[in-house]
This record gives sequence, structure tokens and C-alpha cells, in this order.
Amino acid sequence: MPSPKGYTRLQIALHWGVALLIVQQYLFKDAIAAAWDAAAKGMEIAFNPLVLAHVAGGALVMLFALWRLSIRARRGAPAMVGDNAMQRALAKAAHVGLYALMILMPLSGSMAWFGGVDLAAQGHNVLKIVLLALVALHFVGALYHHFVLKDGLINRMRRAEG
Repeated sequence: MPSPKGYTRLQIALHWGVALLIVQQYLFKDAIAAAWDAAAKGMEIAFNPLVLAHVAGGALVMLFALWRLSIRARRGAPAMVGDNAMQRALAKAAHVGLYALMILMPLSGSMAWFGGVDLAAQGHNVLKIVLLALVALHFVGALYHHFVLKDGLINRMRRAEG
């Protein structure tokens, strides 16, 4: 399958939607952490819209990631860009890691929240650090392409192909 030159409007919207959802997940995680701690102490948990937002946000992150992967499987993706093979391999590894975490984080969170699986909660907490590191790497890589290589790579997530 030939590589497309860029991404579609839908792919760009899903990318930025996931980015905003991940930011929201980090900013408003305190409510679900407090609810988890209360539940661990045997206390009753009152309804909290921020807890619901965290659960729903995680589900949407996973749904959007799976949607993006299905589009990618049908359409392909633009070729990796980089100074050398090592940079392209690093970019590919980062993308695979991001997709894996966008699926594993909601799964581990669901197992913890709905199933009460403490090991899943611990894994969720470790994975959030890895996700934050990969998001930072992704962001720095985009800035490197834009300001150092000046190769226009960042435009692929700003304007749709065609």
C-alpha cells in the first residue's frame, strides 16, 4: 500500500482530541485518586462528576486510539521522517508505545476501578509516568522537526491532506 502524503481531517481531529483528553486525564486525576483511596478504606463513594469525567475520558482515549489504528490499517500512514534510520526507529517506537499506552491505560484503569484489582491500579500508576514521558518525547520531537530540521512535519497534524 502506498504511503499517503498526509493525514485526513478525521485523523487530525482524533489526534488532537486524544491529546486534549490526555491533558484532561492528568489535570483532573485527583478526584478519582481520592475516590480510590476512600474505597480502599471501605468508605462509601459519593457521585463525583470529575470521577465520571476521568472514566469516560479514558474510555474515549481508547476508543479514539482504536479508531485511529483502524483508519491507519485501511489507509496507511505518511512515511516516517528523520535525519537517519535511528531517528525514524525512535519515532516508530514512540508511536507504538503511545498507541499501546492509549489502550493499556484505560484497560488497567477499568480493571482497577470496576474490578477492584489493586495490581491493575498499581500498573495504571506506573503506566501514567511512561505515558507522560512518551508524550513529552513526542512533543519535543515535533518541535525538533519544526525548529531544527524545518521539514514541515508538524504541518501534517495541522492541515489535512489534499
